[in-house]
Amino acid sequence: MKVLELKIPPIIIMALIGVIMWFVATLVPQLVLVIPGQFILAAIAGFTSIALILAGAIAFRLAGTTVNPMQPSNTSSIVTRGIYKISRNPMYAGFLLLLLSWALLLSNIVSFAGLPVFVWYMNRFQIIPEEQALIAKFGAEYIAYAKNVRRWL
Repeated sequence: MKVLELKIPPIIIMALIGVIMWFVATLVPQLVLVIPGQFILAAIAGFTSIALILAGAIAFRLAGTTVNPMQPSNTSSIVTRGIYKISRNPMYAGFLLLLLSWALLLSNIVSFAGLPVFVWYMNRFQIIPEEQALIAKFGAEYIAYAKNVRRWL
């Protein structure tokens, strides 16, 4: 399945899964959940997601490296400061939290299935190929970073 590796921008994957989550929720409306404080939880997840995405993008810009996830070989340096001290993929974690916020708003149990699908897809077709490119480019330096910092959070 190499044909999907680094081919679809992660934000598009997030949007597609979000649409599928909504569609599934409309197909099985009887599976609605009662989630106490759902709007507050959704807002917290949403604001946290935006903070993670922005922190990741800003750290890349400050380091002077590319934020284009489709061409990891164009990376000029390994970013290890800021949010990248606690997550190798804060922007993807932010996308996941945005989907969690959406699932909370939809409050349909089936919609929550989109979350592990997103994680699986991102790991298999985006993150692993990115990491392979970074290992090829930076070798032991990236391997050491990856051993000390978690992939997601």
